[in-house]
Amino acid sequence: MTSKSQKPILTNAGVSFASPAIAVDEHGQKRNIELVGERALTLYVDKQEIVTLMTIGSHPELLTLGYLKNQGFFETIEAIKIVQVDWETEAVAVVTHGAHSDFSEQLAQRTVTTGCGQGTVFGRLMEKLKQIQVPDFSIKQSTIYAALEALREHNEVYKRAGAVHGCALCSGNQIDFFVEEVGRHNAVDIIAGYMWLNDISGEDKIFYTTGRLTSEMVIKVTQMGIPVLLSRSGATQMGLEMAQQSGVTLISRAKGRHFMILNGAENVDLDDLMHKEPPLNNIQN
Repeated sequence: MTSKSQKPILTNAGVSFASPAIAVDEHGQKRNIELVGERALTLYVDKQEIVTLMTIGSHPELLTLGYLKNQGFFETIEAIKIVQVDWETEAVAVVTHGAHSDFSEQLAQRTVTTGCGQGTVFGRLMEKLKQIQVPDFSIKQSTIYAALEALREHNEVYKRAGAVHGCALCSGNQIDFFVEEVGRHNAVDIIAGYMWLNDISGEDKIFYTTGRLTSEMVIKVTQMGIPVLLSRSGATQMGLEMAQQSGVTLISRAKGRHFMILNGAENVDLDDLMHKEPPLNNIQN
């Protein structure tokens, strides 16, 4: 574990996710509703501008840490001294210990991904990913069902205001950390920041998302060392190819008692077949 003295100093600048609004429904009646708050947050590292993120602002410090980790800007959290969020200037200032403050080469090379809000992958991260394999890990069908049932109690923002994605870090059927954000890539980065800050290994974890299983999602989960990626939505071809390359067990269309294993079927123990329903024909992913 990273000692407390080695962790960066963080502000605690999380803000409310929603604001009231008035809408007119299909019957012409005015209704009070809530809209998800969306704020711009520009990230600076040692006064060098890196990126502007759009976020609901609930966990800006963890979002910053996870973004820098997943984009390969830093290898160890000890390099970071301070993460200071200021909503008046819509900025987050990251101060390092001076180990590396010139990111011009990384910023010159970027790949725009299909994530909500157009995520980016910086530097030569795509090359590094070819060398990464996630740990071997087996999961039971009954564990998947139990995790999905536990996740039904979450999605608070979505239930109230919609317009967000939810992501969760799970240990078996236990939900370790759940977050909702305007973009699924932000939600993943927040969880990555949580893991990095608390020195949590991903080797025995399950990652759940409400969003599509795109290449970006698989890339981030691979970076976090998590062997199982589970979604209630479908997948893209490149998402599957990335999972095959890194060894991620990729499970789509997971809702209720249904799921589709796209990669790593040998890692899933179908121990709950007694409840199996007849297969459906012409299923579209």
